[in-house]
This record gives sequence, C-alpha cells and structure tokens, in this order.
Amino acid sequence: MISKVLLPFALLTTTILLTCAATASAQSDDPPRYEVAGEFSTITREDFNTVFRAELGLGGRFTFNLNKNIAFEGAGYFFPRSCFDCPNNGRVTEVVGGLKAGKRFEKWGIFAKVRPGFVNFSKGQFNIVPDGSQSAFPFTFQVKPLTNFAADVGGVLEFYPSRHIVTRFDAGDTIINIRERTRNDLRFDPATNTFSLVPIRVPGGTIHEFQFSASIGYRW
Repeated sequence: MISKVLLPFALLTTTILLTCAATASAQSDDPPRYEVAGEFSTITREDFNTVFRAELGLGGRFTFNLNKNIAFEGAGYFFPRSCFDCPNNGRVTEVVGGLKAGKRFEKWGIFAKVRPGFVNFSKGQFNIVPDGSQSAFPFTFQVKPLTNFAADVGGVLEFYPSRHIVTRFDAGDTIINIRERTRNDLRFDPATNTFSLVPIRVPGGTIHEFQFSASIGYRW
C-alpha cells in the first residue's frame, strides 16, 4: 500500500498526473470521505471557591476526510446545567471547527486537533442599569449572554470496527478568551441618601477548561 503525504496543491497535482496507477492504489486505502457522529462530552468549570466540577453535555460533529491523514471538521456542544456561582454563569454552548491531522492505521488512528470557535455563557454578563422610573431605587438588574473566542486543542484516538463505523475519544484543552468589558457598580451616598451608578472595568483573561468527548460515528 502507498500512504498519501500532505503536499502543496501544485506538487500533489503533478504527482497524480505522473503516477496514475500508484494514486489509484492509494485512493482505495483512503477512509470514506464524510463522517457524522453524536457525541457525549464533559467540560470542567471553576466556581468562585476554586472548586472544579465536570459538566455533562451532548453534541454532534461533521468531518470531511481529505485523505488518510488530514481532515476538516466542525462540532457543536451544549451543556444544559446552569452554574449560579461561576465567574461566567449560566449554561455553556460551544461551536468549533478546524483541522485534525495524524496517522491512521487499519483498525485505529491517532491525531492532533486544533479547532477555533466560540463559547457562549448564557448568563455571562451581569449589569445594573437605570429602569427609567422615579422611585427611590430607579435601577434594574440585567443578565445577558457572553460570547467569547475559543479554541479546542488536543488529541484524538479512533477505532474502526468496520469501514463505515468509527468510535472516537477526544481529550484536550478548551482555551477561552474572556473579553474585557465594562459594567456598572452601585454606590450609595449617605449625604444625599441616594444611589448612583459608577462604571467599572471588568478585566479580560484566558481560562483553560479540560474537555473529554466520546462518540460513535457513521462514515460514507
């Protein structure tokens, strides 16, 4: 068997033209082109007491196998449990897509993955805003989603019970870039017996969450 190697597009085209027979043999060894899978996933979350806990979620994935070693894929996950004592509250929704590359054998394969995307916290932004009333406390509490850039970086282990079935295990670091933002802080003036709003800066930062996924997929 001849294993394909990732080459620049022009070089690959030339190789195909010059070695038609060898290319045909290699193609018969390629995996099916398309793959869909349902996934079970867990992600760690840290609360204000620096306690880490695993949140359970479900998701789906679509993979396009360019050849034996390179694939492009997209995935989405939803973690339904709402955290009320986390720095970024609410439920977690994750959407990522990118590259998977590695070595595929007859019955199993091992890969690295880099999949940039977004992570949304359904109650990630808390603010105090004026409510337009003339009451003694003319403010209301506002909770909004917070969406951040993220990247899923890690490793993949696959097993192939048959040509059309793949069992897959992912483990890696979900890197979330929390953006800087501004919110209002409530201040009380005892001299006038009134409340006022003072803008404060909420610094950004990067957090790392361990994520593990297991899936069964169909290839065609």
